[in-house]
Amino acid sequence: MKRFFLLVIAMVFFRPLFAQIIFPDECQIENNQENLYQTLNIDKDHRLDKMLNWHIQNNKRRESIEGYRVEIFFSTNNRQKALDKKIEFVAQYPECDVYVLFISPNFRVRVGDFRTKNEAVKLLKKIEKDYSAAFVVKDNINFPLTAKPIIYE
Repeated sequence: MKRFFLLVIAMVFFRPLFAQIIFPDECQIENNQENLYQTLNIDKDHRLDKMLNWHIQNNKRRESIEGYRVEIFFSTNNRQKALDKKIEFVAQYPECDVYVLFISPNFRVRVGDFRTKNEAVKLLKKIEKDYSAAFVVKDNINFPLTAKPIIYE
């Protein structure tokens, strides 16, 4: 009886060792998956296509998405100071996008278009010695630029 239990336990523990082995038949199946997807016939409700197209059209009309920026300055009713702070920041960090926003009654200078808070915190750490009052804020950001394809010659 002990031998039987040892055999079962050994099979349970050693079986995962062979889980990632690719047999020749599996490789052929992976190569033929594209043909399978092209010939696959999906029976679906026509309203699903209508909803998907509606969603795509709504996303095309959007000019921004939710994200994060770093606010480096705000001032009540003093637009010129905000513009001066923008010029100062661009001179020190030309690689960052800078925005001057008016959110009544304050002018705010915000930097960057970050999808995640971690990305914004990285910039905050980089600029905190020059802008000690800076902080991360949730904001509507511009869509990220699409990456240009890399051409290898």
